[in-house]
Amino acid sequence: MAQTLKELKEEGLVLEILELFPRQGKWTEKDYFNLPETNRKVELSEGKLIIAPSPTSKHQEISGNLYFLIRSFNQTQKLGEVRYSPLDVRLQKDKIRQPDIIFMSNEHKDRIIERYWGVPDLAVEIISKGSEETDRIEKFAEYEKAGVSEYWIVDPLDRTIEIYIIDNKKYKMIGKWGLGEIIHSEVLSGFQASVDDIFSE
Repeated sequence: MAQTLKELKEEGLVLEILELFPRQGKWTEKDYFNLPETNRKVELSEGKLIIAPSPTSKHQEISGNLYFLIRSFNQTQKLGEVRYSPLDVRLQKDKIRQPDIIFMSNEHKDRIIERYWGVPDLAVEIISKGSEETDRIEKFAEYEKAGVSEYWIVDPLDRTIEIYIIDNKKYKMIGKWGLGEIIHSEVLSGFQASVDDIFSE
């Protein structure tokens, strides 16, 4: 069916707007930081702008539980700062990610500026539908290279939590916990949490 003149004009307007932005593969952090503020999860990697789908209710529930546990622990221990997505984390030049939860120790608070955080001490990713390869391979390698001291991968389907720490510039797993078990962290010294509480509904 032929398009109407109105549809063609609307399409043309969309194309004109798109021409104001770089092509995929050509984005820089300067382009990225010139984007308008949004509540959507938008990341930059390999010159590409990555827009993640909105999180599911289950994802938000797990994220909320975990953020509450970490924040409550940190409030008593005063180890640093805790935040949750969306918040830009600059891992290196032209590499911006938005982990689900991040922690920055007092020692590294100079890495925090208003617009974004530098490399955090701890990053948490909760696997969403379609994000497993990104979380387990791409972000794993990026966080490792950037020197994020501790990386948690939370799997809602298997109800497991894996924790990796940097050892000689490479991640090694310090544990994988499931229901009925208690996780612990090296970066958050003294932190323990029940896996059941993290995945509780």
